[in-house]
Amino acid sequence: MSTDESSNAPSDRRDAVREKALQVQARQKRTHRIRTATVAASVVAVVAITALVVTWAVSSAASKPMLQPGNATDDGFAVTVADASDAQEVPPTATPTPTAAEPEPTSTPTEQPSVDIRVYVDYLSAGSGEFQIANSSQLSKWVTEGAATLTYYPVAMLTAKSNGTKYSLRAASAAACVGTHSPEAFWAFNDAVLSQQPDVDSDGYSNSELADLAQASGVTSPKVVRACIENEDFATWAKGATERALESIPDTEDVVLTGAPMVLVNGMPYVGALDDPKEFAQFVLTIASDAYYKEASASPTPTPTP
Repeated sequence: MSTDESSNAPSDRRDAVREKALQVQARQKRTHRIRTATVAASVVAVVAITALVVTWAVSSAASKPMLQPGNATDDGFAVTVADASDAQEVPPTATPTPTAAEPEPTSTPTEQPSVDIRVYVDYLSAGSGEFQIANSSQLSKWVTEGAATLTYYPVAMLTAKSNGTKYSLRAASAAACVGTHSPEAFWAFNDAVLSQQPDVDSDGYSNSELADLAQASGVTSPKVVRACIENEDFATWAKGATERALESIPDTEDVVLTGAPMVLVNGMPYVGALDDPKEFAQFVLTIASDAYYKEASASPTPTPTP
């Protein structure tokens, strides 16, 4: 009997080991199924969240309208007399009026026409800065005296020249923010950004620094202007305004924007030295005289009184 029990013992142990192995294998299979299901659920959740975020971003972008700046005409911001009235006193310069030595026409207009000066500026363009520094005093004087109307057109032609920060585009958007929300400070801001211009191929000013310049220029709504500048509210508009100017400039004979600055006097491009205010004043004087006599000659000759 003892022999039978001894012979059955190894068999019992093998059965026990086999049973235990089957149990371990079953647990491993359950663990594997649970892990697979968890990973699959995580992947599905990530995909669902990504799709939700993309859908939200697309719908938000589609629902947000492209903002258009206020107080702009044909993408330009006019400088008013009040803007330039605080400019420093400057020595007398040639004003755009005909000289007294010139012969009088048969009939003079009741009001002398003012000269229309338009300046397309890229705030990273060295030429734009040179023109502003050289001519800002006499420009403000002409505007204050009513001898000229002055309009600035922010464009972004050097957007790729600021180490990827798109400074030209951001600065043009900032100018539109000031022109829209605090137009009385546009002249001062425009002058500050051009006269304190960063170098080409530098990062340029940050949005926060542009907002600081706007505040130092005396904007009346600093919080609104700052939010507008830091959010780049008019960046899309600035890009579109540049593209429109490259195609055609309103009220000119097939003139298009070819570089910044582009200065137009009564629609005629100025091609002289940007840093020579006397040469520019002479050009303005010539255009003003032509306009004066053209209008005078177009007026009917007064009928003598019996």
